[in-house]
This record gives sequence, C-alpha cells and structure tokens, in this order.
Amino acid sequence: MDELDREILGILREDARTPYTEIADDVGTSEGTVRNRVEQLVEDGVIERFTVATRTGNIKAMIELRVDVNVDTTGVSERLAEWHEVDFVWQVGGEEDIVLVVDCADTAGVNDLIRRARELDEVVNTKTRLILDERVG
Repeated sequence: MDELDREILGILREDARTPYTEIADDVGTSEGTVRNRVEQLVEDGVIERFTVATRTGNIKAMIELRVDVNVDTTGVSERLAEWHEVDFVWQVGGEEDIVLVVDCADTAGVNDLIRRARELDEVVNTKTRLILDERVG
C-alpha cells in the first residue's frame, strides 16, 4: 500500500459513496486508476466492507467483555457479531478480551445486550461505556 492508496482510503473513510471521478480529481489521478486501486484494496482484504454510519438518535455504547482464559475469543466474537444491534466486534488486548460497539434504541436495549452477554458461559465480566460523541477519523 502506497501514499495514493492511503489518500483514497482517507476519502472513502469519510464517505464510502464518493464517486471515483471525484476521488480521482482530489488525488490527482484518473478514475480508472482509482477504480483499479479500490478493487485491489478489496481483493487484498485492506477494505473489508463498505458500510453506513448513522446518526439515529439511538444510544451507542461499547460493551467490553472479559472471557475465561481457556475460551476461543474468535468463536465467541463470531457469535456476538450476529446480534442485530452490534455494529462492530473487536478482539482486543488488555484487561478485556472483546469489545462490542452497539447501537440500541434506548438504554433498555443496551441493558438487554449486557444481560445477554453475561448469560454466555464464556463471559466472566463486562464493562460498559456510553458513547457520547463520535467523529470520523
């Protein structure tokens, strides 16, 4: 990945729907080059998916999970990713093992997810943080 790829990624992070012609103008190359670069970034797994960020007025939170030391965090993460309200599942280093970024209609929805997570045999502790504000980097 070179500087041109980084510039293209920076634009797509802000708005994944930016037309390739507009990206090309911004980075000083052709539309075909941008298209080829994006296709290669997808093929290489650098771009995992194109997504939508919303401002729904919902409650967003991070639910941090600590799992038992003998647990396969990948398997647990895959199951958690299937929960409708979960936007992201991160496997992390540190005190906690898995972080869920969730988008719920209200605090009752967040509480329900915490309860569901605590009911999992693999989970030994949870910690929750409400997301108060969000900026795209």
